[in-house]
Amino acid sequence: MIAVWWSLAAAGAHAQAGSGLFIPGANVQKRANAVLALMAYSAVPDLASSSLSIDNATSGDPGVTMTQLGGGATISKSVPLYLEGAIAYSRYDPTFVASNGSESRNIPTRWNTVTGTGGIGWDFPLLANRELVIRPIFNFTLGHVASDLAVGKAIAEHVTDQQISFLDNGTLNAYGLGGSVMLDLEHYRDNYEIDVELRYTNIHLQSFGGSSDAVKGMASAQTASLWARWRAPTGLRALDRPLRYVLELSHSQYLGSQAGILGFNRLTTLGTGLELDTSAHEVFVTRVRAVLRYVFGNNVSGASLGLAASF
Repeated sequence: MIAVWWSLAAAGAHAQAGSGLFIPGANVQKRANAVLALMAYSAVPDLASSSLSIDNATSGDPGVTMTQLGGGATISKSVPLYLEGAIAYSRYDPTFVASNGSESRNIPTRWNTVTGTGGIGWDFPLLANRELVIRPIFNFTLGHVASDLAVGKAIAEHVTDQQISFLDNGTLNAYGLGGSVMLDLEHYRDNYEIDVELRYTNIHLQSFGGSSDAVKGMASAQTASLWARWRAPTGLRALDRPLRYVLELSHSQYLGSQAGILGFNRLTTLGTGLELDTSAHEVFVTRVRAVLRYVFGNNVSGASLGLAASF
C-alpha cells in the first residue's frame, strides 16, 4: 500500500547532563497513548482495516502491519442472541532518536500487539418478516503490547535515560469496554441476496498491569461503518450448487483516537469475487468466498484478497 509513514521519533534535541545518550524531549506517555490508538483499529471489527500494511516511505519496509480475523452471527430467528468475536495482530516499527546534545542516533523499536474483541447483542426486528433488525451490542476488548528494542550494543551501553526502559522489552496490557449499535438488513431471494449493515462502535481502551516500569495509556476506538454485499448466480454450477458472483462495498469513518494517526481518517473498499456453495456435501462450512478488494482513502490506496467462510 502507498501511504504516509507515521513516525514517533522524538523531536527538539537539547543538551543533557552527563556523557550518555538520552531521548531528547521524549514523552513515552504520549507514545503509549499512540500505541493504544493504533490498537483502536484492531479493537473494532471492521472490514476496511482488517488487513493493512503501511510502508515506510524512506525504506520501503512495512512500518505498520495489521491483520484481523473475526465474525459474528445470530443464533436463530427464535433466539435472536447475537455473538461476535475477532482476534487481531499488529506490528508497529517506530524510530526514536537518542542524543547527548552533540550527537544523535536512531533507535529502531518493534511494538507487537495482540488484541481480542468480543460482543454480545440482541436483535430487535423492525419488520414483520425480520429482514431488518436493530442490534445493540455490548463489546469488550483485551490487548497486549510487547516492545522489543532493536539497538546495537554500542548504543545500548550509552543509553541511560530511564524512559527507555519501557521500549526495552517492556509490556503493556489494555482492556476496553464499550458498545455498538447496528442496523442489519438481510434480504434473500432465490435469484439474489442483499446484505447491508450500518454500524457505530465506541470502545474506551485503558492500559493496566504490564511490566513494573510500564507507562500508562488510554485511547478511544470510535468507528462508523457501512457494509453492503450483493450475491447472485453466475449461471454456472459447482459441487452440485450454483456458483455465485459477489459484489461488495464498505466505508469506514474513524472518529476516535485512531483518526488521522496513519494519515487517513476514512477508508473505502470495492470488492468483487466468487462464492462456492458446499452445502450439498458433508463439509464443515456451507459457503466459501474469495473477494478481491480495492482500498482507498485520503493519502492511501491499495488492494487485498479476502477469504471468508459461512457455517
